[in-house]
Amino acid sequence: MKKVILPTDFSENAYNAIRYAVQLFKDEPCTFYLLNTYTPASYYVGVNMVNSYSALELEKMASAKSRKGLDEVEERIKNEFVDAKHIFVKLSAFNMLAAEINELIANQNIDLVVMGTTGATGAKEVFLGTQTMHTIKRVECPVVVVPASFHYEVPKEILFATDFKFDRENKSFSILRDISESHTSRTNILNAYHGTPLNDSQKDNKDFLDAYFKNVAHIFHTAEGVEVVEAVEALQVKHKINFLAMIHNKHTFFENLLFKPVINQLVYHTQVPFMVIPSVERIHS
Repeated sequence: MKKVILPTDFSENAYNAIRYAVQLFKDEPCTFYLLNTYTPASYYVGVNMVNSYSALELEKMASAKSRKGLDEVEERIKNEFVDAKHIFVKLSAFNMLAAEINELIANQNIDLVVMGTTGATGAKEVFLGTQTMHTIKRVECPVVVVPASFHYEVPKEILFATDFKFDRENKSFSILRDISESHTSRTNILNAYHGTPLNDSQKDNKDFLDAYFKNVAHIFHTAEGVEVVEAVEALQVKHKINFLAMIHNKHTFFENLLFKPVINQLVYHTQVPFMVIPSVERIHS
């Protein structure tokens, strides 16, 4: 049985992601954790500025609002979808979202997080999608980001962009293969590079993926002299991709400072659901 966390702030954007997850795993045994985290104002201003009684009352009010909201989301889901194989667990927590998700991953053996993002353009990137990006960078399991404007489509054409530099022990590959198998999808494996051929390790990893996806349709694509984001966009148009996946490798401070990470660009601008798989190195860092 899969275990999937569905964070919600009770917005339509969050519910759209929940709707996507429920349909993605239709007729498949799943436990969905409907998660709302809250931090009352007193958490930010500090106990010195709010007396202890008022702080406690604010926390009680936030907790009650959170639990009420979760009840309403559960009722809405069950009115819209009927699936005997789906179990819903409501979780309300006084915590930061990424921290609470990682606690659940550690205690409940979570397979996946599915959440929404509003997307952004220009300066608005600073304000929109911040919670989503923080979650992707901090949590220790795959995260599927669902754009607000995306309505569910069976993921028949999956694009997995990779540089073939990964640890084969990464257990998160299995969720991507499971999605491919359950929906009879074709997995398009894309490598974009600038004039440097694959080394022996990368060739071995390419062979590994070929064997790993042997039970599903898959095809390898190469884009030479093209930036990853451009290669992804071109393949999305050519093959009508409706599910995107990529591994999130660890970046050094200076790399993040000098170059805008590909993951960030795609999360902010993707028009289809995007699965971000944490690398083994990033999880253990």
